[in-house]
Amino acid sequence: MNTVLRINGVRHDYRGRTALRDVDLALPVGVTALLGPNGAGKSTLLGLLSTVLSPQRGRVELNGLDPVRDRRRYRESIGFLPQRFTAPDQLTVAEFVTLSAWWRRVPRRERGPAVERALEATGLGERATSKVGELSGGMLRRLGIAQALVNEPPVLLLDEPTVGLDPRQRNALREVITELGAEHTVLLSTHLTEDVAAVAERVVVLDEGRVVADSTLAELTGEETSTASSLEAVYERLLGVGVPT
Repeated sequence: MNTVLRINGVRHDYRGRTALRDVDLALPVGVTALLGPNGAGKSTLLGLLSTVLSPQRGRVELNGLDPVRDRRRYRESIGFLPQRFTAPDQLTVAEFVTLSAWWRRVPRRERGPAVERALEATGLGERATSKVGELSGGMLRRLGIAQALVNEPPVLLLDEPTVGLDPRQRNALREVITELGAEHTVLLSTHLTEDVAAVAERVVVLDEGRVVADSTLAELTGEETSTASSLEAVYERLLGVGVPT
């Protein structure tokens, strides 16, 4: 698979401590899971990739675009679902995604079809006229993915997308993420090894700002069909701690 997003020699210091230490990653099309304990640097990495933070040292590149030099075009190539996603309760689902399409510079004549595609891709087609305030937690997370997806960016950054969901909602959202990975570079930051085992093709493990593992899920666990328990066992060996928090 072609590499879409590259991170080379990235180091970032934050409030007197080093959050990322010489991180090198190449993220291809497919779902890559980002695992690590609290303080490992996951949020800092997502902040850099989403342009919330600016690189201090090293380089980030997306299909030749630099997040500083080519800021607008780079941002249009990234869809971001933050962990604490919210939307105005009084808007309908379609209205909010249409607003997102306008903000993401989708041309007016293309907005309607773009919104329809985003809603269908996230299983929200039948909820287009529902008010945001009427959505369940799982549906709200889907809406967050729909707004990230509406301009069809090649890269999706998903920060803890299944947090707080019940098992049924979590399974449904995993199906959406798996389907998106067929055509997008998806970086999924999570502490749930069940999510990783269910949807990820590759796994990156961060510890104290360093990449301590970067491989396919099967290579990491040594199993053709990996389980959450086998992944947790490998994680513990890598970090010498319990399961991710």
